Amino acid sequence: MSHQTVIVLDFGGQYNQLIARRVRECGVYCEVKPYTTSLETLKDMEPIGFIFTGGPNSVYDEKAPHVDPAIFELGVPVLGICYGCQLMAHTLGGRVTAAQDDTAREYGKTETYYDTACKLFKGLPAEGVSWMSHGDYMEKVPTGFTLVAHSDNCPNVAIADEIRGFYGVQFHPEVNHTQHGTDMIHNFLYEVCGAVGDWSMGDYKNTAIRAIREKVGDGKVLLALSGGVDSSVAAALLAEAVGNQLTCVFVDHGLMRKNEGDEVEAAFSKWDINFVRVDAETRFLLKLAGVAEPEHKRKIIGEEFIRVFEEEAKKIGRVDYLVQGTIYPDVIESGAGDAAVIKSHHNVGGLPDYVDFKEIIEPLRLLFKDEVRQLGRELGLPEYLVMRQPFPGPGLAIRVIGDLTKEKLDTLRDADAIYREEIAAAGEDKSINQYFAVLTNTRSVGVMGDGRTYDYTLALRAVTTSDFMTADWARIPYDVLDRISTRIVNEVPGINRIVYDITSKPPATIEWE
Repeated sequence: MSHQTVIVLDFGGQYNQLIARRVRECGVYCEVKPYTTSLETLKDMEPIGFIFTGGPNSVYDEKAPHVDPAIFELGVPVLGICYGCQLMAHTLGGRVTAAQDDTAREYGKTETYYDTACKLFKGLPAEGVSWMSHGDYMEKVPTGFTLVAHSDNCPNVAIADEIRGFYGVQFHPEVNHTQHGTDMIHNFLYEVCGAVGDWSMGDYKNTAIRAIREKVGDGKVLLALSGGVDSSVAAALLAEAVGNQLTCVFVDHGLMRKNEGDEVEAAFSKWDINFVRVDAETRFLLKLAGVAEPEHKRKIIGEEFIRVFEEEAKKIGRVDYLVQGTIYPDVIESGAGDAAVIKSHHNVGGLPDYVDFKEIIEPLRLLFKDEVRQLGRELGLPEYLVMRQPFPGPGLAIRVIGDLTKEKLDTLRDADAIYREEIAAAGEDKSINQYFAVLTNTRSVGVMGDGRTYDYTLALRAVTTSDFMTADWARIPYDVLDRISTRIVNEVPGINRIVYDITSKPPATIEWE
C-alpha cells in the first residue's frame, strides 16, 4: 500500500527531525532527505508537499546550501522554516541580509501576531508565542508573497503566496515552545497539501516487515540485542518478519546495570528466537583500560561490538545481515550532512570502516523513542519492556567519567541501583523519562564517623522529555533526594558526596559523555 508522502528537506539544523515527528503525529507519512537529493529523485517520490528545514547558514553566503530552483515549478506546496523560509525568499527573487540591529534579529520566545485568513493559521488564535532563532532578515519578500505574521520587532515573521502554495515562517513551529506550532503544520498538511491522513504506526509496522522480508529473502540475520527498548522492539519486528532466520546475540560487555544481564536473558529465554549470550566483560575492559576520552571509549566499544558479532556469526554459519536498534536521535547526534556532530553513538558514528556482513539493517532508524515504544505495543511486546528505562549502547562506560576499572563500575552499579529503587518507590518513575547515576572522576574530602575520607562524587541525573531531542531536568522532591543520598553514602563504599544535575538539554546532553 502506498501512502501520501511529504518530503522534509534537511539543511542541517539541530531541530530538523522534530519536523518529521510532527508530520507523522498528524497522520501523514514523511521522509527526511538531504538538500543535495536530486530533483528527479524527489519527483519520483511524488510528494504532496515539501518542508524546508532550518539550518546554521546564511542564504547569501557563497557556500550556503541551496536547492534546484525548479523545485518551485513542480506545482507542489512548500513550507519553509527559518533558513528554509529565507532560502525560499532568496531563490524566488527576494532579498535576505544580515540583521543590522536587535530590531531585526530575534531569539527565543516572541509574542507573534497572525493573519488567520491565511490557510497556515486557519482556526488559530490571532496572537501567540513563537520560538524565534534567526540572525538574518528578509529585507525584501518575493513578488506574489504577502506578509501574514509579524512581531513587535519584525514585520515579516511569516510570508505566503497562497496561489502557488508557498509559505515561510521565521520561527520554529516544530518545537514545543511555539504555541499551536503543530496545528500550523497540520494546517499546511491538510489545508494546503490536501493530506488525507493515511499513515499510522500500524502501517509502519506492516511496511517495515514487508521491506525486511524483501531485503533478507532466505538469508540469515544476526541482531545486536542489548535488552533495551530499541533493540527489543527491533528483535520483535525481525522475529515477525523472518522468524527462525534470526539469531539474537546479547553481548554482556560488563558495562550493564546491576543484575541486568541476567534479567535480559530471563526475559528473552521465553521467546521463540535463537538467543546467544556472550560473556565479554574481560575482553571489553582490557580494550578500554586507561582510556578516558569519551569519543575514544565509544569508538572502541563500537568496533568491539562488531568484532564480537562477526565471531558469533562464524560460529552460527553463514550470516548475511546485522540488525541494530539505531533510532533517529542517535543518527542526528552522530551528525548527518551539514548537521554538527554532538557525540558518536556506538551503533552509528562508532562503526569501524570494515564490517564483515553483506549489509546492516536499521529498521528503527527513522523513529523517535516514543514512536519506538508505540511500535513495540503494535508488535505485542509487554509493557515492562516497552517502557524500560533508556540505556546507551556503550553502557556504564560513558557513566563513569574518565578511565574505567571493574571496581568503579561495581561502585556505580550499586549506587545506580539504589537511585532507581528509591525513584520507583516514591512513584517518581511514572513522570521521569530517564534517570541514572554518574560516577565522576572528582574526589573530595569528607567525614565519616570520626575519620577523614577522600572519595568519589556521584552525580544524579533525571530528565523529563517527550522526544529526547530536548529535555528538562526533573524536579525530584527534596525528601526523595535526601533518602537517595543518605542510602548511597551509607551503603556504597567509595562515595562520600552526591550532587544533582539541574541542566536541561540543550545546552547539555542527557548523558554526560
